[in-house]
Amino acid sequence: MLRIASYNVRSMKDDVPALGRVVAALRADVLCVQEAPRFLCWRRRRRRLAAFGGLSVAAGRRRGGVAVLTGPGVRLLHGEGRLLKSFFPLERRAIAIAVVEAEGWRLAVGSIHLDLDENARHHHADEAVRLLREVADRFGALPVLAGDINEQSGQPSWRHLAERLTDCYPVSPRGDGFTFPARGPHKRIDAIFAVEGLSVLSCGGVDADPDDLVAATDHLPVIAELDRPRPA
Repeated sequence: MLRIASYNVRSMKDDVPALGRVVAALRADVLCVQEAPRFLCWRRRRRRLAAFGGLSVAAGRRRGGVAVLTGPGVRLLHGEGRLLKSFFPLERRAIAIAVVEAEGWRLAVGSIHLDLDENARHHHADEAVRLLREVADRFGALPVLAGDINEQSGQPSWRHLAERLTDCYPVSPRGDGFTFPARGPHKRIDAIFAVEGLSVLSCGGVDADPDDLVAATDHLPVIAELDRPRPA
């Protein structure tokens, strides 16, 4: 069983000690980060973020602000960051992908942060799945995509993702699933999607100090416990 988490950390602009305690509480084997630091001392700040959870930076580039962090329970086989199509004058988006192996099975885990613009968001959702599957196929891995989708289930980009990968939360929900805003959450805009066949043991929020969750950033994290594919 692997714990895959997703968390928009708002560039570590808020209460960093509180953020560190939340990251530690995730106990993630793989953590997909959105709004990862990307300006002054961005590499050092990402390493600090990873260290809170006993993790290492495995994938991601400065532009796009997404990263994948991995823990000692998995073996990193490959990491990369790919820019997605540019939509001027919108912010440049990217996908970070890490291929990991544990207990004889492999996952290709991608981190994305989709745009507020609907057209860009839908294009990038399709592009991200395609790029993730290409890497997964190259390494014989099972694709998992996590991130800040910037819309809710039932909307076009979310539906597009859920038609190609399984939205983990409805399969085995834990808690109400809401992730935004951290103070008074009432929207589920952050999610983890996994290839059909992976066993979703649970998916939802993290057991952390409520005050820390509010202080750390404006999103709540989501974490899924995934197990190897079910027998046919």
